[in-house]
Amino acid sequence: MPLTWSQFTRAPRAGTPFLEDIVTIAFRKSGFAGLALIGASALVLAGCAAAPEEEPTTAPEPGATEEPALDFLPCIVSDAGGWDDRSFNQAAYEGIESAANDLGVEFVPVESADENAYGPNVQALVDQGCNLIVTVGFLLNEATATASAANPDVNFAIIDDLVEGDNVKPLLFDTVQGAFLAGYAAASYTETGIVGTFGGIPIPPVTIFMDGFVQGVEYFNEQNGDDVQVLGWDFDAQDGAFTGGFAPGTEALTAAQNLIDQGADVIMPVGGPIYFSAAEAIRAANADITLIGVDKDIFVSDPDLGDLVLTSVLKNIDAAVYDVVTQAAEGNFDNSLYVGNLENNGVGLAPFHDYEASVDPELQAQIDELIAQIISGELVVESPATPGQ
Repeated sequence: MPLTWSQFTRAPRAGTPFLEDIVTIAFRKSGFAGLALIGASALVLAGCAAAPEEEPTTAPEPGATEEPALDFLPCIVSDAGGWDDRSFNQAAYEGIESAANDLGVEFVPVESADENAYGPNVQALVDQGCNLIVTVGFLLNEATATASAANPDVNFAIIDDLVEGDNVKPLLFDTVQGAFLAGYAAASYTETGIVGTFGGIPIPPVTIFMDGFVQGVEYFNEQNGDDVQVLGWDFDAQDGAFTGGFAPGTEALTAAQNLIDQGADVIMPVGGPIYFSAAEAIRAANADITLIGVDKDIFVSDPDLGDLVLTSVLKNIDAAVYDVVTQAAEGNFDNSLYVGNLENNGVGLAPFHDYEASVDPELQAQIDELIAQIISGELVVESPATPGQ
């Protein structure tokens, strides 16, 4: 099937010759006689003009040579969510774009239209001579495993899954930690005593958020003698509400509406742009309902929704991709497992932004204490999807 290629080009700026402007004006104002006079004057001026001064040149130092261009081509493949998902695909794109700019090299992004494009897209980048190929998402596991095994001279990095191989670096994120903080904050903020979550597809990079959210609510209840309920995910049964994909639309709108109808006033959609539909349902409800984003700080990435965003669970994919690209370019690629967590700032919780004055005045201090306890190991937060489990 055809591939969709994202390329950035600059069109040259076209200039209009000076003499042509003069001739046009003269012709309009004075006819052929004026045209002849202007033309003659232009020739005289051209003949009398001083020769341009030559730019001074500096002789190179003896033995000095120009820095050669870096011979390195990094490439990246999205999953079906696309580069403008305001979530993990976009974050990965921003990471490789920033790295390429700093390295002074080009990069090649390929956007996958659907799951059938994953294998062909990865192979197309192999054929193009990419030195490093970043595959974005758990769903590209098979395509990454196949291509990396067949091309041991090409390096790969896969986000959100573990693929074995000397030339494959897995980039995983222990987002249960950040989602735990979000669940605690949601339980602290709710007025109805009901909060909810739903996901795109029941895969580990999605359910790990939902696990953390539920545990954060339960911990709040334990610490404060409260009874906040969580809808949309049963941690023990590992079962809950899913839309079947990562695209906004009817399924996501219905999932959010179901939570609203049951009284949830804080909702965390997990699955890239499905949060757009949740925001649509919240707007339609015209009630005091807030949204928790995932992957990126959606208050920043989508300012139009800022008035709805309580906070976001941060998954700093851009920083991880930046690091693996720059290290590979410097000849320091390795296949060791990277796990982003609270300790190394791979995950985190965004500020409360517009809701800072509305949350409990003690909440931020409580969140900071929870972070310290998780990092020290005093408070253990885990999920069946925790990397290394």
